[in-house]
Amino acid sequence: MLRRALNRVQDNWKSYRHRFVPWVVLNLSKNEKTLRQVTDRSKDKLVPDQEVSESLLQLFSVLLRSHGADHGELRGAQSHLLRKETTKQHQCEEEAMLRSLGFCIARKPSTLPFAGTGVFVTKGCISKGATVAMYPGTVYQAYEPILLQSIRNPFVFRCIDGVLIDGNDKGISKVVFKSCSGRDRMGPFLMSDTSWLTSSPQNPLAVGQYVNNCSNEYPANVCYQEFDVPDKFPIKLRQYLPNVNYSTDSQRPLRCVVLVSLRDITAGEELFSNYYTIVR
Repeated sequence: MLRRALNRVQDNWKSYRHRFVPWVVLNLSKNEKTLRQVTDRSKDKLVPDQEVSESLLQLFSVLLRSHGADHGELRGAQSHLLRKETTKQHQCEEEAMLRSLGFCIARKPSTLPFAGTGVFVTKGCISKGATVAMYPGTVYQAYEPILLQSIRNPFVFRCIDGVLIDGNDKGISKVVFKSCSGRDRMGPFLMSDTSWLTSSPQNPLAVGQYVNNCSNEYPANVCYQEFDVPDKFPIKLRQYLPNVNYSTDSQRPLRCVVLVSLRDITAGEELFSNYYTIVR
């Protein structure tokens, strides 16, 4: 019985470690092939922010039309809370993604041993430099409390400047995100999307927290890139942003993290990311 319990703990750790930031940093630092070195935050851009913004605007605009939202009003933004997860609705979002970006991605069991869930290209082809996915979650400034949320949480992503994004879709992390999202509503408009907390996200890009880190056997085909949402980003399209600030007094723009393709990626391939490290 003890052996069975130990085996279960060991299997859980093997899955957990592929997203556990301290483990990733310690082990990737031993192999420079799996690291992307940057000198500061401004140097982590593989593609300009304008291109990232244009890709998001293109997808979100198609999603808005396909969901039948009238000028981004609350009833359109909240439709995912009332709808059933049907094949027809999934196909609607998949079609919107394929039409606007030229590819589709989805969560499936990873090909990486013991890694649990991964993200795969299911249709189309991703060109080098494309915005492939988004890392959803609550955004914490470096000075804000996250201890309770971080316990046994493999989905806390650390940005270059110390900003943290909690991409866990369960437990207290889920409660915090939903609370902050409801708090930030502006009249009839939602400022963020809570559907990524379910198995059927309205924004099909919002699965970046399930992209596993690369290894020698599975080299990286995508990488993380930080993106601050500009003030001019249309209010009616913010309902598809899968991020929200933990605090209302943050003077910074909303931080998002996207995954950008390092090469052309074809249907059937799993996405693997590399982790950046600061060099002085």
